[in-house]
Amino acid sequence: MMTQLQSISHQTLASWQKLEQLAKKDWSLVQLFVDDANQGHKRIDKFCIQSQGIYFDYAKQCIDDEVHQALLNLAKDCQLKARIDSLLKGEKVNISENRSALHTALRLPKSASLSVDGQDVVQAVHESLNRAEQMVTRIREKLWRGYSGKAITDVINIGVGGSDLGPLMAATALDSFADTDVQVHFISNMDGKQLGSLLDKLNPETSLFIISSKSFGTVDTLSNAQTALTWLLKTGASRQSILRRHFIGISANLSKMSEWGIYPDNQLALWQWVGGRFSMWSAIGLAIAIRIGMSGFREMLAGANAMDKHFATTDFSQNLPVMLGLIGVWNSTFLNIHAHTVLPYDGRLRYLPSYLTQLEMESNGKSVTINGEQVDYSTSPILWGEIGSNAQHAFYQLLHQGTQQVSCDFIACVDGDNYYSNKATENHQEKSAELQHQHNLSLANCLAQSRVLAFGNQAVTEKSEVAIVSAHKSELDKFKRYRGNQPSTTILLDSLTPRSLGALIALYEHKVYVMASIWNINPFDQWGVEMGKKMADSVYSELVNNKTAINQSCRSFDASTDALLAHIKQITAIRK
Repeated sequence: MMTQLQSISHQTLASWQKLEQLAKKDWSLVQLFVDDANQGHKRIDKFCIQSQGIYFDYAKQCIDDEVHQALLNLAKDCQLKARIDSLLKGEKVNISENRSALHTALRLPKSASLSVDGQDVVQAVHESLNRAEQMVTRIREKLWRGYSGKAITDVINIGVGGSDLGPLMAATALDSFADTDVQVHFISNMDGKQLGSLLDKLNPETSLFIISSKSFGTVDTLSNAQTALTWLLKTGASRQSILRRHFIGISANLSKMSEWGIYPDNQLALWQWVGGRFSMWSAIGLAIAIRIGMSGFREMLAGANAMDKHFATTDFSQNLPVMLGLIGVWNSTFLNIHAHTVLPYDGRLRYLPSYLTQLEMESNGKSVTINGEQVDYSTSPILWGEIGSNAQHAFYQLLHQGTQQVSCDFIACVDGDNYYSNKATENHQEKSAELQHQHNLSLANCLAQSRVLAFGNQAVTEKSEVAIVSAHKSELDKFKRYRGNQPSTTILLDSLTPRSLGALIALYEHKVYVMASIWNINPFDQWGVEMGKKMADSVYSELVNNKTAINQSCRSFDASTDALLAHIKQITAIRK
């Protein structure tokens, strides 16, 4: 299947060329809404989808019926349905590494069946989940004890990239569902300061470390793991006892875990077909399950699986990931909008922008097609984001009055009252009322900002939209002019639960795949990460060796790097 798909030259497609022509129009969101008002306000019905507990409004995007149909035609011409089927069936869609990309298999129900290379993937996944559940139960029920016999009180997840960003994001978002006093912490920074600061606050007798690394060779993670081991060994307990009672390993490389010292019963397996940035549905999500319970974690898997089914079976015009992905392609490739920001108006989702930054830019930051040809069109935009209220006082100035066009995703939860739903408090009703007031303020800001971004100064009036558009002159001076015409999508969750979070993350995973399919690139490899790692090894060797070299550098690198190394060595030598 994938070999057949490789032969497509997407730029020669009539639908692609049609979109190139449509992109030349002078797009005005104000005018689109004025025209819609004259036609009976039908736009929101056309450009809104409700499914999976999500209200998806893309009416404030620079599209009309003609663009909408051309995007659907492009999806068909790019054989998107066949590509979706290939992904979900376990075909080797990761062309450059000759692998499947089966993160969707991680959330299949136990009753399902999927055979890849002669192995029942579903059976293996649920065996791993069952092993994880045994660990979760022991930790949460105070049966997992440290070297001194005391129960574990703190779990520290050591990972980087996908082994950190996903679990950190989900555990934070769902902390209101936590029903244990076991605390979960996340460490990723390799410089040691993040871990060192945390260790000062922890009790070694009651601390358990999860070492998460697909390869179990990532220097960032193993450096922190070694520091944690050294810290524990200072207690005087035996190395064997420390390793057996205070470390869990999660990796696709079982031999390296054993070599490092992870006790066999404390090992959880990954598979090569699980990409790091897609891995929190696997044992990598152990920290999430410890915090919210295995039943909550399974609910998250169920929400993602429901989105998988929606993605696989729903008509493209009503398909959440398909339309989100097609809009992304329209903005980046055809309208030349090369920046995209994610703006969650809910503090529980504060790590979502960082998670999506990796998901999208590591996946689709590619410039070569799946058949090895250089692309000459824009692929992934630069993505960033922040909680809406912080962002309003930080970079919204650029969104409203800067020279850059930026597309935006606004994300909010309709029901914000479940924050205390699982926490017993004496004054719950009073707190709930105050929180609801603040939640309504946040929702109001979310809707207001998307409106001003779309319509600029003409949004700030009590007049109707039809009357607004005729007012070409603003009463505000030129320094206070909001230009508007910044396209945005608004995604409203009915409420934030394990299930709805699972659906939301799966929505964005599939969005990435849709965009990659249209761009004809491979979203599952990440060769761009590797060279920097290798170069770091060479630079590190020079940094720690030849320590007396102060006034001359090694000439092994470029002049700039050599000079920087010399300066570091000089300052280090002086301070010694």
